[in-house]
Amino acid sequence: MPPLHGASLRLLLAGAAVAHLSSSPIAHASPCAPPAPLRLRAFASYSASEPPPPPSSPSPSPSRVLASAAAAAACDCEKGAKPAICTADELHYAPVPGTEWRIALWRYRPPPEAPKRNHPLMLLSGVATNAMGFDLSPGASFARHMSMQGFDTWIVELRGAGLSTRGSELAAASTKSDLSPNSGVDEILTKKVNVVPPAKDMSTNEPQSFEVPVLTDKNMVETNMSEEPQLVTKLTNALARLSATFSGYVNDRRLRNIADSFFDRVTELHPDDSLTTSIEEVADKILGLMEFPQTSAIYDQISQLSQRLVKILGEGQQNVSPRLFGWQERLSATIEDLQKQLELIISYDWDFDHYLEEDVPAAIDYIKQQSVTKDGKLLAIGHSMGGILLYAMVSKCGFEGADPELAAIVTLASSVDYTTSNSSLKLLVPLADPAEMLRVPAIPLGTLLSTTYPISSRAPYILSLLRSQISAKDMMDPELLSKLILNNFCTVPAKVLLQLTTAFRDGGLRNRTGTFFFKEHLRKIKVPVLALAGDEDLICPPEAVYETVKVIPQHLVSYKVFGKPEGPHYAHYDLVGGRKAVHEVYPCIIEFLSQHDEVSS
Repeated sequence: MPPLHGASLRLLLAGAAVAHLSSSPIAHASPCAPPAPLRLRAFASYSASEPPPPPSSPSPSPSRVLASAAAAAACDCEKGAKPAICTADELHYAPVPGTEWRIALWRYRPPPEAPKRNHPLMLLSGVATNAMGFDLSPGASFARHMSMQGFDTWIVELRGAGLSTRGSELAAASTKSDLSPNSGVDEILTKKVNVVPPAKDMSTNEPQSFEVPVLTDKNMVETNMSEEPQLVTKLTNALARLSATFSGYVNDRRLRNIADSFFDRVTELHPDDSLTTSIEEVADKILGLMEFPQTSAIYDQISQLSQRLVKILGEGQQNVSPRLFGWQERLSATIEDLQKQLELIISYDWDFDHYLEEDVPAAIDYIKQQSVTKDGKLLAIGHSMGGILLYAMVSKCGFEGADPELAAIVTLASSVDYTTSNSSLKLLVPLADPAEMLRVPAIPLGTLLSTTYPISSRAPYILSLLRSQISAKDMMDPELLSKLILNNFCTVPAKVLLQLTTAFRDGGLRNRTGTFFFKEHLRKIKVPVLALAGDEDLICPPEAVYETVKVIPQHLVSYKVFGKPEGPHYAHYDLVGGRKAVHEVYPCIIEFLSQHDEVSS
């Protein structure tokens, strides 16, 4: 069955992204909703880390509720409890050094009668997925099967997935008001006027000293002269938040696009083109201030410019006939949209390299502490992006001559170079531009799938091809397939997707700066690899898997394609959870791991 048409798939993703931005924070919550302020994650909603506000208190922001609930799940786990959604024997949390993240690890202990193994087993899942893909049900659990074979098995949920949570610092910060009058500007008010912005010349690390420009405008008004003080305050704080965020992401095009789009929408609120120039002048001055680190002087000038902007809009509305009403409400809604965008930028500010350089090493270190091995190494299995992470890890270690701390790895439907294949993911590569055009920092994949799947098997069958992307015909029980689609997927940052799209360009996947090509250094690895592919995998076809396999030293790599011309066939997920996998795929994996489970002397 052919893959979903590119235009339709891109339209669906774009539409879901827009719906994600405009939807209610609580309504239609996905079973695996993102760690973002706009939607609550059911996985981390079992208890609250702080009592609810009294009835007279303002409702807490979605980001505050989310952080509190996620922290509560981690706190309960530390006390010996774990949420019902976690079907592992134990739920652990590993702190990621230098971040607020604590990644969740689902542990499956081997029974006493199982064979004795020398290495624990780490499982890494695909992009925007949680642990459920490896533990779908008691009768369809890859993780449980591996533990029954004697492997101390750990599923790693990377940041933003499943039960992983931000640490107490974020939870504490979220107890403050959401973009309240003092939010995001407290630190600004304590800084000096003379600042040192980032160096414009990125070839040098030496900052260039600047003095904050003092803008003078005869049209500036004093605060007490504003006719719309609440609106001015709201606009000032939103722009100050944008400015503070912009100074931390000065090279991020998305923030410039968000700012430009905001002022375009503000300009559209005015029915008379005669004042467009005045609005644009104010906008240009605010944009200029955003290139500087934020201080009290910058904040004061943004406040004055906000007053000026509101005054222009107010006077303009009075000068047209007939007078237009409701412009304050429209401006307020525009400001709120800006606030949502900034929340998403902050909540989803990570890429593939963060997984590779921070999350996975933190998981390995934690597993080694809990499951001691004589040689300090792990066995690892990665599905889809999980396998890509393993390839990237051993590639970097090969280049650096470092020990990856892995005794052997198994990759399932993974590649770092898709250029020679007809992967259906090539249809998503153009999303790089729409994601920026729509100002969407993240793609709500879980929301998209949980929304569209229930209608995928009904006329007019527009989305029926979605299932073939995941599982081949008759390879999964329909109820389990539904459970997988409705519960396994989360929201993925646009930065992750943008970096993964480099796997479709010449040279294959590269780091965030585009200076390191992972495929190029796989020839230097010293870790045994088993690479498995599915014959009907539309996402990562066998030719894509082989494109990576062929550069690995032959004595270290084993390659196998599952599926027969007469059936059964294997699609992208079937290597993990297909009907026949337990009898055909699992034994192959176990044999390989057993061969490399010996402890080196």
